[in-house]
Amino acid sequence: MIVFLLESNIKLEKERMYMGRKRLTQILPFLLPLRIWQKNLFYRIGMKFDGNEYAKTFGEKLDYEICNAKTLMINKDSGHDIIFQKNKVENLKIASKTMNHILIYPNETFSFYYLSKNSKKYGKYKDGLILVDGKIIAKEGGGLCHLSNLLHYIFLMSPLTVTERHGHKVKSFPNPDKSSLEGIDATIHGGWLDLKAKNETNDIYQIDISFDDEYMYGHILSNRKPTVDYKIINEDLHYVKENDQIFECVSVVQVETDKKDKNIFHHKKLYDEKVLIKYELPKDVEIKRK
Repeated sequence: MIVFLLESNIKLEKERMYMGRKRLTQILPFLLPLRIWQKNLFYRIGMKFDGNEYAKTFGEKLDYEICNAKTLMINKDSGHDIIFQKNKVENLKIASKTMNHILIYPNETFSFYYLSKNSKKYGKYKDGLILVDGKIIAKEGGGLCHLSNLLHYIFLMSPLTVTERHGHKVKSFPNPDKSSLEGIDATIHGGWLDLKAKNETNDIYQIDISFDDEYMYGHILSNRKPTVDYKIINEDLHYVKENDQIFECVSVVQVETDKKDKNIFHHKKLYDEKVLIKYELPKDVEIKRK
């Protein structure tokens, strides 16, 4: 069976190359469920042999908070029926139950995919919005990137090391929270894309997720009192026009401050982000030409 699937996977990739940029599942959509099953199978097999010890132990809340953040859940500027935003909130609550209060011990790795694959025991996902082939569509389980976005942000504000993260290539509507940072999103797709963070310290860390009527809250907790404050900032945010398309470009920077004397002792650029903008920017935004 494994050999057959490997051969099938190679064949699919060759057919994709032969046909151009279109995938075989775009030509023959009825093959998509098989392709998804295949990708999930190989992804799970790969995780067994990738050398990572994945976090799977849950526990009572740890004593010390390392960082926290919140995100507005309903985006009224999505341009789509608000029911999909409400469905997204239900999906977020289901997915959060698969990882809330997970303990990440030294040398363990948090995996969004590894934990969220157990979501069925907490409820059935509703139709939410996702980006497929450059188009926004409604699909069961849509909107979970809202949770992975929040988790990625708090990982960056902690001693945890992000080992896998994939930013969205297209931004279809503005952030609902005008004060939120750019370039810190993290898209996930079972079998294809994951969000992972490794604990390379000697301390224990824990994820804590909660909700109220408007916001989703994320916290990183620890068994040891922190001595450092972490902050994430944007630098060099600008927009460029290339081949009649507008891109948002930004640097994501981590700043470490001593909790006692508040002195900054580490200012590090983590990465640069570039994303295609698919909505109309405000008229006062400067757009450079490349």
